[in-house]
Parts: sequence; structure tokens; C-alpha cells
Amino acid sequence: MKVAQINGGVSGSTGKIMGGIKKLIEAHGHKALCMAPVISPELSKQSGYSYERIGNSFSRKLSVLFCRLTGLHEFAAPFATLRMIGRLKKFDPDLIQLHNLHGDFINLPMLFKYIKKHHIKTVWTLHDCWAFTGHCPHFELQGCEKWREGCYACPSYTHYPKTYLDDARRMYRKKKKWFCGVEDMTLVTPSRWLAGLVKESFLGGYEVRVIPNGIDLSAFTPTESDFRYKYGLENRTIILGVSFVWDKRKGIDVFPLLRDELNDRYAIVLVGTNDQIDKSLPKGILSIHRTVDRHALAEIYTAADMVVNPTREDNYPTVNLEAVACGTPVITFNTGGSPESLDESCGSVVEKDDIDGLVAAIKARGRKSKDIVQGCIEKAKAFDETKNYQFYEEIYTGGTDRR
Repeated sequence: MKVAQINGGVSGSTGKIMGGIKKLIEAHGHKALCMAPVISPELSKQSGYSYERIGNSFSRKLSVLFCRLTGLHEFAAPFATLRMIGRLKKFDPDLIQLHNLHGDFINLPMLFKYIKKHHIKTVWTLHDCWAFTGHCPHFELQGCEKWREGCYACPSYTHYPKTYLDDARRMYRKKKKWFCGVEDMTLVTPSRWLAGLVKESFLGGYEVRVIPNGIDLSAFTPTESDFRYKYGLENRTIILGVSFVWDKRKGIDVFPLLRDELNDRYAIVLVGTNDQIDKSLPKGILSIHRTVDRHALAEIYTAADMVVNPTREDNYPTVNLEAVACGTPVITFNTGGSPESLDESCGSVVEKDDIDGLVAAIKARGRKSKDIVQGCIEKAKAFDETKNYQFYEEIYTGGTDRR
């Protein structure tokens, strides 16, 4: 069997998932092709696996600029997509695995026309809500429900994917036309929450399978270090926040509020920050810029007493999984699929924006005990990426041979 994967990048959680599936495919003696838009050499090196690029830097920038100015996303990246389809024809996949398709790196009508014309079995992993909205990948923060009836007057069209024209009404109709009618397509969501939304959308006619994201348990495991000693935190309760990108959606504004409510027995540490975020943080919060070293990240997770994940919009955050695998419980807001990876043995759930409830949960947790660590480790066995990716193998082999 030959499986081709397409994703908007090779880094971040979706890139890791694509790489993990590639390993699974090849481990079972199949052939795998990964395709993604051009990215920086640094991010390419981080991915840890080979991939073929879609387009180049110039074509990507031109496509993004055109779509921002006109809102005509259906004309994005035609030449890059033609070359990509040519490569797919040469590879002749039995199955195409799609991931994130937003970002104007690919011409969507051309891709889905190719899939439909050649009757290619397709699996599409939805990492957010973009596939069934007119514009946005997330709408919880806005409290928008227009996707249920047909998007219009979009409250977030100037956000990602950014455009200067409100294109939501037209793009909703376009997406419905492009994405519906694929002869053999299975949709996969990492969370039950997202699966429920998909079934209520115009994609509800497809089979929807829930396959939770997995992580590498050999990398994320309790890892002792001198982190506490290095930063003078030996006798303090460490509250850790981790994000690939910090913004209001991820709850960056919550941590200064926690600093005001908690005394100096508690130390707040944020990972994934940058110089700009540092300027907005009050004194008393330790800021550690983004680290690509998984071992170093595991050390920080292990040193912490708890991870606070005040995300206001999320699907199935990897941060929760990584923290628990390192023996550290998680406190999160009750948003999206974030609570689904937790139970009483390894975490707590607080209603969104309930700061008093969050402070109470933090105080109730306190310093983590050996029992808590052990409970987290037991829970983390369910996050093993090798076992979780095997569910994809079941979908792939369920009638994938079209020859």
C-alpha cells in the first residue's frame, strides 16, 4: 500500500502527527510520501523525517498576499498544486491522508477534483474547525454559531487566516461544494468534542472516527534535572504553562492574574515565550523562550508541580499529554477537547475564565506527591503514539486496495 500525506507544515503538533503516521506506515512495510509547503531549514530539521515541498518561498508569499487582498482563496497556489498533483500521479497512492489544508499553500478545488476524479480513498484528520466554517479554525472565543446555518458577517476574518475582505459567506458555499461528494472519505478527529461538531456540520454525511493524538512516551517520561536548583525554586510550588504560540486564545493573560492571587510560595514558569511576550509579563513570572529540545522540555514538565493550561479554544492539546506523561497533573479550562485527556488521577477541570475556581484548584493541588506522579504515569499509557496510530492502520486497510 502507498499512502501520501499532505499537511500545512512539518513542525508543531500536526507535523509530529504526520511524522508518526509515516513511521507507522513504513514499519508495516508500506510506502509513505509526506508533502508540505516550503518552510525554514530550522523547522525542516526539527521534523526529523523527509518530506517533499509544495511550492517555494516566492510562490507561497505571492499566494498568501493575493488571498489576503482579494479573499479569492479558490485561486491560491495553482502552479504549486499542479506540480504537487503531478508528483501524486507519479507516486500513485492507494490512499491520501490529509491534515491541515488552510494557509493558502494549496489550491483546494484542484486537489479535491483530482481525488474525486481518480476515486482515491481519503482520510482527513481535522485538527480544528476550519473545514466546516466559512473562514475560521476556531470560534469558541468569539461565541460564534453561524457555521451551523452558513457563515456570514464573520467576526474574525481579520484573524488567521487573515484577509482584508469578509469572504466567509462565499467560502462556506465553496467548501461545501469542494469537500462534499468524495466517494470514499473518512474523517478523523482527535477529540469527541470535535467529532460532535463535525456530525452537525455539512460534513456530517461522512464517517467520523475519533483517534486521540499520541506522543512519544520514550521522550516524555519523568526526567530528573537541576531545573529547580538552577532557577532557585527548590522550596516553591511550580505552576507551569507551556504553549507553542502564546496569545489570548491560549490564556497568556491568565498568568498575571494568578501572580496577583497567589503568594510567593508559588512560582509561575512559562515556556514558549519570546521577547515581545516578556515585555507584557509582570515581575515574578519566569519566562523561558521556545525550546525544541524534547529532553529539556521533559525536564521542565517533571520539575513542575502542576501544569495550568487556560486554553479558551482547543481540540485535544498535546501539552496535557506531555505533562501527564512526565508525571505532572494538569489543570485546564473546560473548553473544546482539553478535558478529555484528564481524569481525577491526573488533573482538574475548571469552567472557562473562572479565575477564582482556577486559584482554588491550584491550592487544592499543591506540591505533587509520589501517588500523583504514579497516577499520571498510568494514565499516560493511553497516550502511546504507536498504539494510537495503529487505529489509522485499521482505517487504511479497510478496503484500501483499489487495484
